[in-house]
Amino acid sequence: MKNSISLPYIFLFHITLFNLLQSHYCYVLPLDEGSDLIQQTCKKTPHYDLCVSSLESNPESSGSDLKGLAHIMVDIVLSKATDTLGFIGALLKKEPDPQLEKALAYCAELYIPVVKYSLPQAIDALTGGFFGFAFYGISDATKQTEACEKNFSGSNKSPLAERNSLLHDLSEVAAAITNILLKG
Repeated sequence: MKNSISLPYIFLFHITLFNLLQSHYCYVLPLDEGSDLIQQTCKKTPHYDLCVSSLESNPESSGSDLKGLAHIMVDIVLSKATDTLGFIGALLKKEPDPQLEKALAYCAELYIPVVKYSLPQAIDALTGGFFGFAFYGISDATKQTEACEKNFSGSNKSPLAERNSLLHDLSEVAAAITNILLKG
């Protein structure tokens, strides 16, 4: 007998090696690949730094594909839009100036359909692979933030300027990522 290693030991060695390699690549590579995908994707958006910081702040991004990154961005947009709508509601409860109250009410009318319909439908469309429809819903959010901000004029400085600007830029990022899927 030249070889004293039996077949079960070789089999056990291969199984152990396979498990070690699999666990190494499952936990190490997706983080690196995810980070690369985030960087590559964000380079194709109009707001690179905002895109990277938004996606990297979400732990699910590191293991996501492009469709997953788009979904995460739209979730972020929806969260910010919902928060802004709540902020508008709080301002409306305490605003004594009729001009400003009217402008805020108009913004609420713009944000309600975005929060209740456009963005949730965009998320559903992304999930279903209907990227054109998703792009349309996300673009609607971008347009509504612009319309809201333009509504403030004269002596009425917008109390929503920062929020509208952030939401506008996040929407542009989400739309750009969705557009990559649409062209892909």
